[in-house]
Amino acid sequence: MSAASGSLPRYILVRLLLVIPMMWVLLTLVFLLLRVAPGDPVTAAVGDKLGPEELDARRAALGLDRPMIVQYLEYLGDAARFDFGTTISDRRPVLEIIQAQGGATLTLTVGAFLFACLIGIPLGRIAGRRRDTPLDAGIRLFGVVSYAAPVFWVGLMLVGLVVKYVPGWPTFGIADPETIFYVPDKTGILLLDAIIANDRISIVDILQHHVLPCFTLGLLLSGVIIRLVRVNLIRTLGDDYVEAARARGIPERQVIRKHAFRNALVPVITVIGLQFALTLSGAILTERTFNWPGLGDTLVDYITARDYIAIQGLVTFFALAIVVVSLLVDILNALVDPRVRY
Repeated sequence: MSAASGSLPRYILVRLLLVIPMMWVLLTLVFLLLRVAPGDPVTAAVGDKLGPEELDARRAALGLDRPMIVQYLEYLGDAARFDFGTTISDRRPVLEIIQAQGGATLTLTVGAFLFACLIGIPLGRIAGRRRDTPLDAGIRLFGVVSYAAPVFWVGLMLVGLVVKYVPGWPTFGIADPETIFYVPDKTGILLLDAIIANDRISIVDILQHHVLPCFTLGLLLSGVIIRLVRVNLIRTLGDDYVEAARARGIPERQVIRKHAFRNALVPVITVIGLQFALTLSGAILTERTFNWPGLGDTLVDYITARDYIAIQGLVTFFALAIVVVSLLVDILNALVDPRVRY
């Protein structure tokens, strides 16, 4: 049996089994990196607010007085049950924080991803069709600059431009305070809750707040997509079946649309999916720049407070999210392209 003839169920099963060692390595790294950090985590989180006896009691309650191997095994067991612990500084379950603020990070990531595709795919296609022309060079330069520019710098520049040329457009936060107060919380995702409530004024307000942060983060990701689409389209345009289509007299525009462009997108799906996962964890700076109440912004607060348990729980959640998205991308890629099965 050839490598390309493996069944889809077998491929999915193998990918699911590979998740286990992948997660074990990730969780172990998170555990070890936080344990080698200098200082006592409870003292670092609460400072001089508690006396020695209270500090000892807090360490015992968190299990930090137990042997390292016991802590490690408990951490793995808790992670397997999606129990990410309770923060030291404000005694909140990390899972509660994820449920309360994960929706904001998810909408930011999805919005950024849509902007990235809307910018990157058309520009990559134009650059591929106009290879080695001034237009191609300009688009490639745009892609490099958009990818290399610091996201917080881009965000602040865009905020300045919007404040100057579009006065009244919201530049910070996820929505006006009135909107956040009046929209009933049903799903944890403010935009989705406003749609369910059929509150058009709130929907418009939320979408306006989404534009700037989503565009800023999407601009960063679009540079990667431009390069991928351009390279794959150029490669596909040189394939024999494309030359055969041209030889049959099919117009060039139709050749690109029906034959070359679709096939050029197949390998791009995998990389775009992985970029989506990285964008999910990379939204931290964007959330901080735009005062976006998501997990990234919260993580920075807990890092500042040196809350050991909160950092460990949130980083573990981000690692799990990246692994799950990567798994879904691999399965989607196998559905689209049977050559990746084994």
